[in-house]
This record gives sequence, C-alpha cells and structure tokens, in this order.
Amino acid sequence: MPRMPQVTARELVHFLKSQGFTEDRQSGSHLTLKHQGRKVSVTIPVHTGADLGRALAIRILKDAGFSAEEYLRLR
Repeated sequence: MPRMPQVTARELVHFLKSQGFTEDRQSGSHLTLKHQGRKVSVTIPVHTGADLGRALAIRILKDAGFSAEEYLRLR
C-alpha cells in the first residue's frame, strides 16, 4: 500500500466533488459534503494554508466509501 500523501482540504473537496458529492452546508470552518446516490455525508475541516493529517484524510475517504489506493488512482 503506498503512503497517503499530504493533502489539503481543498484538494480533498475537489476530489469528492468530482466523484458526485455536493456541498450540503458549512458551519464555521467545517464543510459538509453529501452524495445523494449513496446517502452518505462527510465533514471536512477547511483551514486555509494547512494540510489535513494523513490519518484524517484516510478516515474521511473511508467514510465517503473510498480507499487511499482509489484516491491515488482517481485523483
């Protein structure tokens, strides 16, 4: 398994939107994306200029139904 690279919230949001997620709501610095077909939603902390932790990025992808390998292949 390749190591998950450092990603920003912006990169992760862009990836999820390209996979069919849409913005549901935002509360402060936390953006919630929703996928209508799969009935799943994920919340991403959007802090400008800061990377997401690798474990947090993997957790968000897993909650959205993707693995780290799928992310690396599809991005």
